[in-house]
Amino acid sequence: MRRLLTLATVTAICLPLSAQSLCEAYRDYWYTGVSVNQWEVAAEANAKNEHDVTGFVDADQTADWAVVAANYNSVVAENCMKAEVIHPAEGVYDFTLADQFVEKSLAAGKRVHGHVLIWHSQCPEWFHKDANGNLVSKEVLKKRMKEHIFTILGHYKGRVSSWDVVNEAFEDDGSLRNSLFYQILGEDYIPLAFQYAHEADPTVELYYNDYSMNKATKVEGVCNFFRPLIEKGLPIDAIGMQGHMILEDGAQNIINQYDHSIKTIASLGVKTFFSELDLSVLPNPYGFSGANVTDRFAYRPAVDPYKNGVPADKQAEIDQFWIGFYKMLITHKEDINRLTFWCVNDRNSWKNDFPIRGRSDYATLVDRNNNMKPVVQKIIELVCPNASSSKTTGKKK
Repeated sequence: MRRLLTLATVTAICLPLSAQSLCEAYRDYWYTGVSVNQWEVAAEANAKNEHDVTGFVDADQTADWAVVAANYNSVVAENCMKAEVIHPAEGVYDFTLADQFVEKSLAAGKRVHGHVLIWHSQCPEWFHKDANGNLVSKEVLKKRMKEHIFTILGHYKGRVSSWDVVNEAFEDDGSLRNSLFYQILGEDYIPLAFQYAHEADPTVELYYNDYSMNKATKVEGVCNFFRPLIEKGLPIDAIGMQGHMILEDGAQNIINQYDHSIKTIASLGVKTFFSELDLSVLPNPYGFSGANVTDRFAYRPAVDPYKNGVPADKQAEIDQFWIGFYKMLITHKEDINRLTFWCVNDRNSWKNDFPIRGRSDYATLVDRNNNMKPVVQKIIELVCPNASSSKTTGKKK
């Protein structure tokens, strides 16, 4: 476990450093991470998006890895470790893209987080069905889960530090999602997945992860489920919150909600983390929240007001949110192990296309030209008041 230092000690350490990055400033608080797609790993120009849910469009990705290398100490693959990519058919594994991601990340000195082992979405159809298209038996699904988990964790043992074992297993009201895993195995599939993962690699950290964890009903439902399992010795190290935030929900309201959620998870005696942080600054006329990738709404110009950039007053509101959010997080530094931002920059953010396609959102801390936004320096100065300007990230495009 990393030693957590006092604010005064961290500030003293920060003083001599120049070109302070976000991960350097907060290295004694938590890991600062980002998701990476396969085209960024390959440093491709004009690559074509094969996964609609990423929000990535045709664009030059050659400079994006420089952003990752300069500003983050933890990385997670956006899609290439999900079951549909890595295990597309029974008995067939394709580690090509995932290996490229892991090897490049480790060579750059980054901590690699694995995402994800068991998830109802982006899971190939064969996983739950037999040759005739019928749902498989409990024993067959258990066998497939165990083989899937053992193979992947065995392949990456010693290289991937932590894994999302189960992802998005609950509805927003705190009840269990009626996924095919649940339909076949009931709630037992969750502790079984953690058991298999621990058996496959007793050294790796094991996490649960979900969206809408700012909602009291959701986080309390999740914690009420895990509490007796943890008391019985379930091998789980952290419960994560995706953190897909919407500015229109109200800055202080969002901050208060996550303050409550962190305290609720910490009461279980495990860490928490933010796995997919972003902040949509666009109108939300449908009252949408969460990250259910099947939810879609119609495009209208009225809900896409910032095609030519964010006006100064709106940017000031965004900046104040991030500063207030970080101030709250700092008070919980002992309970947080990682903050991971979802997508490297505004241009590639999935929020441009979700839940309404074709909009221009500004959801990350990196602008469309791969420059860290000015608010990042203010966030750094919360813990390193004498730090110089944050690191540059890459060439302008």
